[in-house]
Amino acid sequence: MSRRLERLNSLLREEISDLIAHSLKDPRVAEMVSVTHADVSPDLSSARVSVSILGGEEDRKLTLSALSSATPFLRRELRSRLVIKRIPDLVFEYDDTIERGSHILALIDRVNREREETSP
Repeated sequence: MSRRLERLNSLLREEISDLIAHSLKDPRVAEMVSVTHADVSPDLSSARVSVSILGGEEDRKLTLSALSSATPFLRRELRSRLVIKRIPDLVFEYDDTIERGSHILALIDRVNREREETSP
């Protein structure tokens, strides 16, 4: 991946995260939404935006639906914030990496507690 695409991925992730946190007023969006990754295609036509959503399955579905509905608004806002020739189409997808990491840490903690309880 070129350095330019890496910088654009990072910039998009930061800007979309800021827009979701401060400008998006849709009540369907869960309170804890983190943009974990943005991956722009080499031709800049589209970007996959991975989001982590704290909450249940229903919260995830509603939030992803709200983000998809807000795509025109987000692209318009990005157009005014970024100085690039073309604003990519945004496709939002759920990223469960943080959730899986949290689960693994909980399992490690449980194993450590069990070890402490069984050791003399």
